[in-house]
Amino acid sequence: MSERALRGTRLVVTSYETDRGIDLAPRQAVEYACPNGHRFEMPFSVEAEIPPEWECKACGATALLVDGDGPEEKKGKPARTHWDMLMERRTREELEEVLAERLAVLRSGAMNIAVHPRDTRKSA
Repeated sequence: MSERALRGTRLVVTSYETDRGIDLAPRQAVEYACPNGHRFEMPFSVEAEIPPEWECKACGATALLVDGDGPEEKKGKPARTHWDMLMERRTREELEEVLAERLAVLRSGAMNIAVHPRDTRKSA
């Protein structure tokens, strides 16, 4: 008989539990506004730390907390240049010494610099 009573009900989709007799945690509604003009509220626990930004429900843009502090600016590392990385490995004196050695090799003609066969420029 119980088998017939449940026939046709969507047990997988429908929950038969109710909220009666359950005390929910205290909540607060927090309002966010996105740059596209959408405003919406999100429920948070009273004890929760409120994030300064949230994804907009309507358009997916980053919405900011209304009447709240803006997000903290993240300190970014400055871009490291080739020179910065080179100076981490060698001192200026070492670099000048290497430069002098390479210039001496070039001036002596000991280094055979071949002209690329596709180079159409006239060589002197």
